[in-house]
Amino acid sequence: MKTYLKNFAILSFIVAFVASLGSCEATQNMNNKQKGAVIGAAGGAILGAVIGNNAGKGGNGEAGAVIGGVVGGAAGVIIGDRMDKQAQKIEEEIPGAVVERVDDGIVVTFDENSGVNFETNKYDITPESKATLEKLSGVLVEYPDTNVLVVGHTDSTGSDEYNMTLSKNRAYAVTNYFTANKGLNPARFTTNWYGETAPIADNNTVEGRAQNRRVNVVIVPNEKMKKEAQKEAGGN
Repeated sequence: MKTYLKNFAILSFIVAFVASLGSCEATQNMNNKQKGAVIGAAGGAILGAVIGNNAGKGGNGEAGAVIGGVVGGAAGVIIGDRMDKQAQKIEEEIPGAVVERVDDGIVVTFDENSGVNFETNKYDITPESKATLEKLSGVLVEYPDTNVLVVGHTDSTGSDEYNMTLSKNRAYAVTNYFTANKGLNPARFTTNWYGETAPIADNNTVEGRAQNRRVNVVIVPNEKMKKEAQKEAGGN
């Protein structure tokens, strides 16, 4: 209970902080790369909240380590600019996907209506999904200095244990497509899964369940990009 309350307090602070940024006239007029310097200076647990406020309930526990800290200052501006361009490229190549810039990262959400979907109770990638992942893999090749976190989710239909396994299999199906089929470096990828524990919509409706059956692809700068940005910014 103490851990839950502590995590809730931290998340509440983050939400309040982001809300304050959004209400500030100066930050409303900033683009993402400029916001990188402001948000980065305050630290970054925001990206972890986007992929699910349930770390510890499911998955393999590696999400936080992959996301890492947010780079602030001049280096953060440089990284923000590069990630902005990559996000724009993804939006151009995959217009159906939901693409969000959060902290230093890019969160791409695929559900049954936006590019990558699975047949009921299956985790085989459909031909339509392959076409979408083909486009995303091209962007990942074009921007190699990033790491990728693939996260699987389900709706609440079925048992907790079954959904946890299903989300794991679907997430690995996406990761394996990138690494085995498209030849991307496996060292760039981490796979996680949350079953039904991190819904983003109402599981009591057909539309909500369709949104919850999703895969997130989180793209973050790797150490090479961070070091190059710090060097370009005049740091050590």
